[in-house]
Amino acid sequence: MNQGRSTLSFTMRPMPARLQICCAAKKETVDKVCEVVRRQLALDNDKPITGESTFLDLGADSLDTVEIVMGLEEEFGITVEEDNAQSITTVQDAAELIEKLCSEKSA
Repeated sequence: MNQGRSTLSFTMRPMPARLQICCAAKKETVDKVCEVVRRQLALDNDKPITGESTFLDLGADSLDTVEIVMGLEEEFGITVEEDNAQSITTVQDAAELIEKLCSEKSA
């Protein structure tokens, strides 16, 4: 007998292994980061670079990544702490961090 209780059933659905969250970075910021990355890695203009591009996929080693971060600091007038720099693996990561640092700088 139920005695006023409802019977609930739940179905478990598999979740995707990796969730992709779209960022808040503006297109202009992503485009500017792409330009800096292209310049630092001396990539041809026909090589596609998008927000999802990883530095590793673009052929960057750890020294190249440091140089990219330095180029971004110069381009945007910011300072990227080492902890933050180590978390940057994609163009999108860099654009999001830059916008965050720029907003903190202007606050």
